[in-house]
Amino acid sequence: MAVVELAGLGPGPFAGMVLADLGADVTLIERPSGGVDYAAGQAILNRGKRSIAVDLKTPQGAEVALGLAEEADILIEGFRPGVAERLGVGPDACLGRNPRLVYGRITGWGQEGPLSHTAGHDINYIAIAGALHPIGPPERPSVPLNLIADYGGGGMLLVTGVLAALVSARTTGEGQVVDAAMVDGTALLTAIMHAGLAGGWWQTQRRSNFLDGAAPFYDVYETSDGRHVAVGCLEEKFLEEMCSRLGVDRRGLPHRFDPSGWPELRRRLAEIFRTKTRDEWAEQFADGDACVSPVLSLTEATRHPHTRARSTFVEVGGWTQPAPAPRFSETVAGPPSPAPTRGEHTNEILADLGLSPAQIDKLRDEGVVV
Repeated sequence: MAVVELAGLGPGPFAGMVLADLGADVTLIERPSGGVDYAAGQAILNRGKRSIAVDLKTPQGAEVALGLAEEADILIEGFRPGVAERLGVGPDACLGRNPRLVYGRITGWGQEGPLSHTAGHDINYIAIAGALHPIGPPERPSVPLNLIADYGGGGMLLVTGVLAALVSARTTGEGQVVDAAMVDGTALLTAIMHAGLAGGWWQTQRRSNFLDGAAPFYDVYETSDGRHVAVGCLEEKFLEEMCSRLGVDRRGLPHRFDPSGWPELRRRLAEIFRTKTRDEWAEQFADGDACVSPVLSLTEATRHPHTRARSTFVEVGGWTQPAPAPRFSETVAGPPSPAPTRGEHTNEILADLGLSPAQIDKLRDEGVVV
């Protein structure tokens, strides 16, 4: 599977990384100078790719990109709506050269709609999609990491979309455009909350639901060393096991889904968890089904016995990073290669397109490629 990625930031490179992890031959078209900063994350997000540095603002550079699109199965880009068209590498131009191409577009607001041409970031998309409001204490929403829109509702949904469209293209012989908007993908992630609203078991007020921190059996507790443990015993049997291990007598308290009993249970749990360190609790709950886990930092997560046993994190090019996922029983992939330097494979990629050494030298002399 051949993929062309027009360089960008965040969800587009993430989608390209996932496709490369899955075994795709991903060719990254980068600017000859400037653009994204490798130290800001691209050193991981660009792993497993080949890099060609091309000035797409020149007719010759656009022609190189079209030549790559002609041989590709998938092209992904994350420009604002209309930018790819102005550069001459929009869907019409690319599909005109390769009717079977899947053209994936990732933006915050989508290709159309009142906000489509305005700026935004993850926090703006999740705000409009309704995902920010339920997160945090009663008095105000909390700012989450940019995992929801950028990567969950953005990059990951783009991967899903282009792979689904690829199946269709290989069946029908016709490619198509995939419009992956982060606001749409974020809204999709909130499906279970909308089901709760429709079913009457989810309230719009923050910290009033059993999955938003209101329930004492699905929350985070401080330990004696100022760290935290996560409690997630939603089912009765798991709650019973946790309380048994902690010595908490639940007799006299209402059913776990009766909010009238939550304050007292929370008070008891908070008192007990403050009597030991996080790691002492982690050792006490290391086995069994009590659903109590230590809250680890990003660095600590790489050293946990479970993640080490599964090789959840790997070292590539001197950088510790998440390993490719998911895993396959038959098509087992090796470790990803390090991210390329800008334009590292320019000569190789142009030669694959059939350009002669003289033609490549001419493009370089004209500043079209680096």
